[in-house]
Amino acid sequence: MSVPSLQVRDVTVRFAGLTALDDVSFTVAPGTTHALIGPNGAGKSTCFNVLSGLYRPAAGSVRLGDTELTRLAPHRIAALGVARTFQNIVITDGTVADNLMLGRHILTRAGFAASALHLPRARREQRDHRARARETAELVGIGAHFDSLVGLLSYGDRKRVELARALCLEPRVLLLDEPVAGMNAGERARMAEVIQDVRTELGLSVVLVEHDMGLVMRLADEVTVLDFGRRIAHGSPDEVRRDPEVLRAYLGSVAEGEGAA
Repeated sequence: MSVPSLQVRDVTVRFAGLTALDDVSFTVAPGTTHALIGPNGAGKSTCFNVLSGLYRPAAGSVRLGDTELTRLAPHRIAALGVARTFQNIVITDGTVADNLMLGRHILTRAGFAASALHLPRARREQRDHRARARETAELVGIGAHFDSLVGLLSYGDRKRVELARALCLEPRVLLLDEPVAGMNAGERARMAEVIQDVRTELGLSVVLVEHDMGLVMRLADEVTVLDFGRRIAHGSPDEVRRDPEVLRAYLGSVAEGEGAA
């Protein structure tokens, strides 16, 4: 799978006079994990909504390789290979298999009529998609729950269903919006392992929004820090962790607490 770079250039987003993103730029190199961090209200979710096509910027550009994304509808961006998870688990109805098959819907080629009439080619395609969905479930560690109801799973397993559903799109770029939010320490460690395994196994790029700084430092190749919609720092995790602007705007209270211990 060829993975192009994701280039964000001078993106500005305004809502009724409020600037949510102000001239933000960064590049996600192919096959890397790039973290977006910052305090609440910094613009991280707004940025994700621009990348996935839910918001259109007032200015700036988002390109996947040579393809401009900023005027495309969300389903067209998804078809180009950009998939995302959400902060909150969206679907808990049905089985794990049902949820993962939703993720493969955009890859379906048989057409509505062939599927409705259960034509042989539609049945074959359905079997193939189900087999790929099962492989994805195994990859993220929920294969044993493939035919289980999502609503009966633990919180950590439901979050992995959300991840697996995004992976069923067969993305080249995966947008993870707070993938360990609400998890306990064991669940966070397991999810970190899964994200690493997924990136290595599939060779895709990952853009990560996360407040768990331990996870960010463990997973990210590069970090972009936002504050009040502006980019205030960019670099490796170690560089960002030492940046005075970041310490003041985002990590200051943590650093002060460590110093007082």
